[in-house]
This record gives sequence, structure tokens and C-alpha cells, in this order.
Amino acid sequence: MAQKNVTDSIKPAVKKNWYDAFSIRGYMQVRYNRLLETNENLKCEQCDRSWGAGGGFAIRRGRIIISGNLSKNVYFYIQPDFGSAIGTTQNIFQLRDAYVDVGFDKKNEYRIRIGQSKVPFGFENMQSSQNRLPLDRNDALNSALSNERDLGAFLYWAPENIRTKYPEFINDNRKGSGDYGVIAFGVYNGQTANRPEQNKKVHIVSRVSYPIKIRNQVLEAGVQAYTGEYVLPAELRSAGVKAANGFAFKDERAAVTLNLYPNPIGLLTEYNWGRGPQYNPLKDSIEVRNLKGGYATLYARFKSKKHKDMFFFPYTRVQQYNGGKKHELDARAYNVKEVEMGMEWQVNKYFELTTAYTISERRFEDSKLRQNFQKGNLLRIQAQLNF
Repeated sequence: MAQKNVTDSIKPAVKKNWYDAFSIRGYMQVRYNRLLETNENLKCEQCDRSWGAGGGFAIRRGRIIISGNLSKNVYFYIQPDFGSAIGTTQNIFQLRDAYVDVGFDKKNEYRIRIGQSKVPFGFENMQSSQNRLPLDRNDALNSALSNERDLGAFLYWAPENIRTKYPEFINDNRKGSGDYGVIAFGVYNGQTANRPEQNKKVHIVSRVSYPIKIRNQVLEAGVQAYTGEYVLPAELRSAGVKAANGFAFKDERAAVTLNLYPNPIGLLTEYNWGRGPQYNPLKDSIEVRNLKGGYATLYARFKSKKHKDMFFFPYTRVQQYNGGKKHELDARAYNVKEVEMGMEWQVNKYFELTTAYTISERRFEDSKLRQNFQKGNLLRIQAQLNF
């Protein structure tokens, strides 16, 4: 019998290049919001600009995510969006995330994140739109940060046994928010994403959150707060509107979070309060005023018995907010009361379909919109592709 050549069974070691660790993924959302619409003047600039008059089919998000480990302690993440809108022009390619994580120990329990990324304030703010059930983030906490992001440096800490759970909450369809540490502390510009800094002062943020297993479910509680000075840019001021201190305003909030991961019932609720710029229609001026509001989302997770990748998520969210939105014209004043009832149907890991019925009451006023109270209902549909 001929002897087997050794080279047939032993392969030479192949050096792994740094670019072999890259991952490319993403998702796209297409929406239509005008079914059973009762009031075309009911809109939400922060939520979805295809609401109401002038709206139609729209690409809400089109994300492409490039990420990977350059070394054991260096990780990078870049995410642009081709579904952004600037003025009346839609589908603009715009940066969302561009950051690097640098670990300080062998397990990367301590790490610093530098660049443009989500600011650790609020669970739903940090939860990806790819995973969130309601079609838009709540007004109350999302009004803190346009696009949830800013440029800065953030220090995160979490023990290894906790860090391994965060991906599980997402991969197991538990609607997690991702790994933002047990303790977070950071400094950032404070003008929100893709906007230049307007002063020499930074915002400071801190967050503490910890998941606890209770029988067959996991409960995560958290507290967070930030403080800083926000300058309303010239392009967000109406002609003649007044403000003191050169349109620089105290900007500070605190929030509490309680999240029960679904098994099969889940509950996510958050509430925040603080102070920030808000338009005062009585004086036609922008002032530092108190704000408050929050939401509660009750939902369930059901897995199909016939199809292993099929899931159903019925949900109801109730929200309320009374305060300003600093990233809108004249720090527009809002009073919001809203209920959203919907169902997310995950056909498989690549395609999802969500329908939601919204019952909304919104007062939103600026120097051009006075005594503007809108009330109405609408049925919304979203198709999502994951790749």
C-alpha cells in the first residue's frame, strides 16, 4: 500500500489578515403612514417626516454597518444611512456612527469609545430601530438627542459575565439595546449628531444599569442623567424670536428605566424630567423651562411552532410628553398624548412586517405655528429587510 503523503492531510498555517475580521450587515425600512388617516395636519418631525400632508411611501432607514476587531483590544464601527432627509430632499447618505472602542484589560471589561456614537441616555434611545417594536422612539426621552448620537468619548464598564448577556438579549429576540455597560460615563459636544459645536463647554452624561435574573425572566433597571449648555443654531431660529444669553440654554435631564425582557410577556417603561430650551408663545421667546414625560410599552413574544425563525410581537405603547424639542425650530414646545397598538411579524430573520394603529393628540408651537393643536388617528405599515 502506498504511503499517504503528509502534505495531503496537514495544511500550512495561514496568517489571518486584519481585514478578515470585518463584518458587513444592515437593514432597510420602507413605510406607508396614510391608511385610515383622519387628520393630515397631524405630524411628528422627530418621528417620521412622511406623516401627514405630503407623505407617501418612504424609506425610513437604510443602514449599512461595517464593523470588526482590528486587534483583541481595538474594535471599530461605522454606520451610514441612505434614508436620511435634509429639508425636502430625501434619501441623503449621512453618517450615523463612526467610532472606535479601545479596551484596557484582557477581557475588555473597561473600554473607552471615541467618535460619533449613541449617548448612553435611555434604553429605547440606545435600542436599534432594527429591534424596536414601536415604529418611532418616544417623544419624551428622544427629545434629548436628535438621532440619539453625538461626538464625544464614553467610558464603559461591565464584568465579562454580564457583557456576554447583552448580545443574547438581541440574538434571542428579547429586544435588547446592546452593550452599553453596567456603568457608563462620558463627555460630548451637546449639539447632537452631525452638527458643529457652538461653544467651548461639553455635556456630561452618566448611566448605571444592571440586568437581574428572576426565575425565568430578566429584569433590568437603570438610572441616567446628563447636564450641559445647548446653543440653538441660527438656522433653527425664526426671524425676530427672542432669547437671552445669546441663545445658550441650560440643558439637563435625569431618567429612570425599568425593562422586563419578554418570556413571553415583556414591559419597557421610562420616565425623564429636567430643564431645557422651549418656545414660549406668550412672549414669542425661547426660555429655559421644565420638561417631563415618559412611556410604557407592554408586549409579548410568541414563536411559531411550525417555523423556527417566525415570531410574533403584539404590543401597545402609551406615551406622554410636555416640554421643548431643542433640535427643532425655535425649540418647539410640545404637549403629546399618544397610544400606539401594533404587531410585528417576523416572517424569518431576513424579513419583517409591522402594522401599527396610532391615536395621537399633539400640540406643537413655534414662532410660526401658534395655538397649533392636532388630533387624529392613522394606520401605519412598515416592511423591514435585514441583511
